[in-house]
Amino acid sequence: MTDSDAAPQERDPSPSPPEVDERRSRSWRLWGACFLALVVGFALTSAFVMQAFLIPSGSMENTLRVGDRVVVNKLAYRFGDIGRGDIVVFDGTGSFVHGTSEPGPVVRTARSVGAYLGLASSGDTDYIKRVIGIGGDRVVCCDDDGWITVNGDPVPEPYLHPGDEPSGVSFDVEVPAGRLWVLGDHRSDSSDSRDHLGSPGGGMVPEERVIGRAEAVVWPPARTGGLRPADG
Repeated sequence: MTDSDAAPQERDPSPSPPEVDERRSRSWRLWGACFLALVVGFALTSAFVMQAFLIPSGSMENTLRVGDRVVVNKLAYRFGDIGRGDIVVFDGTGSFVHGTSEPGPVVRTARSVGAYLGLASSGDTDYIKRVIGIGGDRVVCCDDDGWITVNGDPVPEPYLHPGDEPSGVSFDVEVPAGRLWVLGDHRSDSSDSRDHLGSPGGGMVPEERVIGRAEAVVWPPARTGGLRPADG
């Protein structure tokens, strides 16, 4: 049999235009479903488990610097109590900020996405500070040696910004049950509980306003690491 006698090989016919369109449509639907799943997963994680926050000011230097991104554990206090020395993110509405309407869940999620991407801070009413006093504590500044005392005991503060005193403002407060007395590590550049002594609530932050505990710096890479109460 010669080559000319051989039967021509069958080839798969080229897909028709409608088939091509259907394949493209399925591909776009698949990508769309994947994107939606990622968005929903991120929103649920941000709402209930972990959330990233962009540090907008120098009030927590040198522990946290402007532009740092920290991860906040929203479940930390469902299984334990808020402790002295913890770095917490809280909503200052009613304590640090008065007369401000609360954003809805969509706005809060959008802000958290922006903060995660480094495009925006978390919100105008969100703050990050260190817990100095918890419910039942008497917090005084300062003793004869210039230290803040809690229930009469001086508080070592190795996390203070270099050159800062524990406080340039004297105070003697008793923290009510369910409230917190919070200060920034950069005391000379921090608006914190001291600045709201004369406001309703006396600068005390309600525990229910705490969003979570800052666990680690995740950006920039040179500053990544965990945050511990002992040394910030």
